[in-house]
Amino acid sequence: MSTLSLDTLPDVQKGIRTRPLFVMHLDVEPIIRLGLTPDGDRRVGVVTGGRFEGERLSGEVLGGGADWQIVRPDGATTLDVRLMLKTSDGALIGMFYRGLRHGSPAVLAELAKGTRVDPADYYFRINAMFETASPEHAWLNHMLAVGVGDRRADGPVYSLFEVL
Repeated sequence: MSTLSLDTLPDVQKGIRTRPLFVMHLDVEPIIRLGLTPDGDRRVGVVTGGRFEGERLSGEVLGGGADWQIVRPDGATTLDVRLMLKTSDGALIGMFYRGLRHGSPAVLAELAKGTRVDPADYYFRINAMFETASPEHAWLNHMLAVGVGDRRADGPVYSLFEVL
């Protein structure tokens, strides 16, 4: 059996390439706390709207989405989000993503108070997929995206990148 190492793999497997997709801001109602469930401290943020802007894709985030979060015993928060996007040309796109946010206890305490914290001071990453019936945007049905988040008092801001 040969040795497994990056050096022995084709170039496409030696790193991840991305290209910018869009920047998105979500408007979120105050968090609803369901309480301590068997999975952890369950919270839900109802998304009331927002916007996204990019070179290939821009538009609005429609109301009705939600961010189902679990705050784990270690302080990390997992996200399970479903959104509906409407592009500037009227196409509807379903977007869903999972995410993870964690940081030092001091940073998490500041975020919990709604204080603006430099996103470089904590880990906030998402992985997204899309679903659309729009022929013009069908390319979204065949890609994964990753993003970096910034939790702000008026809702999160994400920079998303298509994984090539």
